[in-house]
Amino acid sequence: MMNLEEIKRILPHRFPMLLIDRVLELDPGTSCKAIKNITANEQVFQGHFPQMAVMPGVMIVEAMAQVGGIVIHSVTPEEVVKQSLVFFAGIEKSRFRYPVVPGDQVVLTTTAKANRQSLWVLEGKAHVEGKLVAQAEIKLMLQPVFAENFTNV
Repeated sequence: MMNLEEIKRILPHRFPMLLIDRVLELDPGTSCKAIKNITANEQVFQGHFPQMAVMPGVMIVEAMAQVGGIVIHSVTPEEVVKQSLVFFAGIEKSRFRYPVVPGDQVVLTTTAKANRQSLWVLEGKAHVEGKLVAQAEIKLMLQPVFAENFTNV
């Protein structure tokens, strides 16, 4: 449904922090399903762990949050999206059930549970080969930003 170049038009993340390779399904304002292909070339594996590469749980949660950002942007007016960023507001009920390793394809799903003004609560799940490997309740906030707030903009 959405390739990498289309994702990059929505999310501000870039290598090595862009953690979505393709969007498979999008129900605007409700849910999104995307994939992340885990390869041995990921920078994180140089240090986590060199003897046995395992994707850090925090990176899996970040990937779920990026999928959540697509849900939020899907119902946010374009002029607001251009002047805003989606930030973490909280992470709760996170569980990591199985390790994610190079060669895995992670299917990430986020579903909106609630939203009030700019605060969204989403349920995120990550599956590999149909097996639930991680889950979390993610709170995201859409915040206006201005170029003068960032030195690298």
